[in-house]
Amino acid sequence: MSDAYGGIPPLTDEQRAVVELPADAMALVTAPAGAGKTYTLVRRLDRLVAEEDLSAGEILVLTFSRAAVRELRERLLRHGDAARHVRVQTFDSWALDMLTKVDEQGGWYERSFDDRIKGALDALEKGLADDLYEDLRHVVIDEVQDLVGIRRDLVEALLDRFECGFTIVGDPAQAIYGFSVKDPEERAGETNRFFEWLRLTFGEDLIELSLTENFRAAGTDAKTALEFGPRLRRLSERSGEDGARLYQELRAALQGLIQFGGFDELAADALTNYEGTTAILCRNNGQALIVSERLHAIGVPHRLQRSAQDRLVPAWVGMLMARCDAASLRRERFDELVADLPIPEDTSIDLLWRALLRTGANPRAERLDLVRLRAAIAGGRLPDELTAQPPAKVVVSSIHRAKGLEFDRVLVVDPGPFDPGRGKDDRDRREIDEEARLLYVAMTRPRMELYSLGEIDMRYIRVDERTDRWGRFSYLRWMRRGMEMVAGDVATVQPAGTLDFQDSPTELQHYLATAVRPGDPVRLERLHPHPIGLEESPPYVIRHGERLIGTVSESFRADLYRFLKTSKTYVPQNFPAVIDNVRIDAVETVAGSEAAGIRAGLNEHGVWLAPRLVGLSTFIWDDKNREAGSDVEAR
Repeated sequence: MSDAYGGIPPLTDEQRAVVELPADAMALVTAPAGAGKTYTLVRRLDRLVAEEDLSAGEILVLTFSRAAVRELRERLLRHGDAARHVRVQTFDSWALDMLTKVDEQGGWYERSFDDRIKGALDALEKGLADDLYEDLRHVVIDEVQDLVGIRRDLVEALLDRFECGFTIVGDPAQAIYGFSVKDPEERAGETNRFFEWLRLTFGEDLIELSLTENFRAAGTDAKTALEFGPRLRRLSERSGEDGARLYQELRAALQGLIQFGGFDELAADALTNYEGTTAILCRNNGQALIVSERLHAIGVPHRLQRSAQDRLVPAWVGMLMARCDAASLRRERFDELVADLPIPEDTSIDLLWRALLRTGANPRAERLDLVRLRAAIAGGRLPDELTAQPPAKVVVSSIHRAKGLEFDRVLVVDPGPFDPGRGKDDRDRREIDEEARLLYVAMTRPRMELYSLGEIDMRYIRVDERTDRWGRFSYLRWMRRGMEMVAGDVATVQPAGTLDFQDSPTELQHYLATAVRPGDPVRLERLHPHPIGLEESPPYVIRHGERLIGTVSESFRADLYRFLKTSKTYVPQNFPAVIDNVRIDAVETVAGSEAAGIRAGLNEHGVWLAPRLVGLSTFIWDDKNREAGSDVEAR
């Protein structure tokens, strides 16, 4: 075994039983929250390479989120030795990687995530990927309790087709993604289904092990929900436990904790001066947007957790390409250029280089192919390690988006009571079962401290069915007060300064790289009152302080029109003069028109920087006495 583990606690007997299984073993490991499963998997991978003589290419590691990918990669670099080159992927990234190799002309970059999963399943079942995985000897899969629907089908097809060992880890008590199966009848059979399939398919060959010791929760309050784990697992096994009662007991335990208080100066001090990491966990992303808004109001820097499928290319990638005149890049030059780029702290430069190489390289010359890198940016297929959000001291997240993460301190927003009038049919019971598991997941994220936050008033905050965005509404049915900002709301085909307003594109790129920061406030200002095309709003420019930094996309204009279209017959005539309460999520690297980039005096790669917007905006309407005409003078 590697000596990279000196100075840290040794494996427990339970962990060692998992780690020392032979490479061809087929193992299902039940690991509750905080049981050290990530560390156990790292040690397992290291042993597979060091003592079972598997190469990195003979191992496939899959998990759900890029945050989990990042954590596993960091643990492998920190604690792994032989296994530090093993690749870790999300299911979506793996599916896309497979499809681009077996069907290059399939247009997979432009397809939805679900289409890619279906395509990968079809490729496996037809044997199109057999050559790709003919050397596959071991599969590691994390968080398998959340394998539902088409993703479960995909993993079952993988394990069924290739004769290899596997280490599969999950916890039925944390199964919270049943909602992603839209059909109620299909959803009814998903709970625990993958575990049952494993047992039926592999029978006596399946080795079942458990990790029971908790290593995460050190503080007394952080241990509050742990006792509910076994009961929730019995609930998933349909053993007579009552989900409604479990939910009520979990909520009572949450309410019995210290209340963190409101969003005031005391809260701001407590959040900003705490040395560890803090997460504020909400029932849904609408609540997270409201909490984020309140934190900004009291001056607390924080990060809003993105969805698992939201792939943002960090600014340093675009800044790197802007400094390259050639079509490829050697490692020596990469090290020189990256030295003064805004790379996240404690990031391995070697890891970044190898991740970039996977987008396209000359294997013999160890050159990074910038043409292929641009194609990867345009297609949304950069390796998961490069697109994961950087760490932050304060994170605001829905519970679903925080799955698999841990923090020193966690504040859980009270999800409210379960309607006592419900629960009379199977569908309601499944919903309350999942609500109980969801609250358990939230309450088991902290290492040290767990607090309760009061309920958030969501009376006029809900998802708009036409746009699938959160919106601000009113007791007046027709009134719209604001709309959620999402990825893709900023125009990126042309660089800022060349569309809807004129400015020096090169100076704006420098401004975006040096002066625009996450959390900065911006305003969307309407250029003129009337739309240019049908079924869309007028164009809006994005103002950061005294400077314009971009313009909204066609998809934003179309969604704003739909959001304001309150009935089938109503045609919106008036649009907000200003859209306020918008923030910078990040400055990201985007791929646009190569010709537009050259005309603007930028690099020939067709890659530049653009702002990514976030927030639940507020509409500011025209003063009725204001003269018609242009609303903003582009500066």
